[in-house]
Amino acid sequence: MSTPYPHPPYPAHPYPQPGAPYPPVSGPGCEVCGALPAAPVTVRGHQGMVVVMRFTRRRGTLCRPCALAVFRQTQRDTLVRGWWGVLSLVVTPVVLLLNLGALARIRRLPAPVTAVWRPPLDPGRPLLRRPAGLLPLAVLAALAVAVPVLIAAGGSEEPSGVRFQPRRNTEPLSVGACAHNDREWPHQDLRNVPCDSPDAQYLITDQHNGYCADGDYYAHLQYSADGVTPLCLHPVRN
Repeated sequence: MSTPYPHPPYPAHPYPQPGAPYPPVSGPGCEVCGALPAAPVTVRGHQGMVVVMRFTRRRGTLCRPCALAVFRQTQRDTLVRGWWGVLSLVVTPVVLLLNLGALARIRRLPAPVTAVWRPPLDPGRPLLRRPAGLLPLAVLAALAVAVPVLIAAGGSEEPSGVRFQPRRNTEPLSVGACAHNDREWPHQDLRNVPCDSPDAQYLITDQHNGYCADGDYYAHLQYSADGVTPLCLHPVRN
């Protein structure tokens, strides 16, 4: 759908005023201010609304300042309102890129050289100098960085009820050997150490009648040679 052109107050401009001499230029005048030269321009916009979306289109025969004002305003509105929907996250970048073709045609237009019958639209500041248009991009960039970091951080934590897989132990524990736990209980990261080493914390023993002795700890099954034989950890006092 087409959107009417806004008409904010425009400051004094260098274009010739009515009655001033100007070189003759032929062709259609700008639909907004009547200046020449002018050319057909189409700028598209997009608005995401969670589950639905809305497309806009502004087109007409415009001079360079009026066309640039329409382009910047439409791009700004799309940058602010275009991202709020699942499909809109894909559609909005496409619309913004398509408008770059319109911008290239606008920049090829020469400055108006004829008198105008009303002030042209004010192009305003470039998009990169408008915080309102850049804020959604900054939020999306922050989310793009934060989401993978949070996923990685969440995946590194040991879920409740899931047995910890050994990280450093490369040899299974055996009865009569000693071990050291590199983590704090109830987590286990057991590794073999000599029994006469200061690092020796536990003596590996067998279970009796399916139980470890009072005061002993149960080693996770993955630390045994076959992965199914229960082992006990008897604290060693050095």
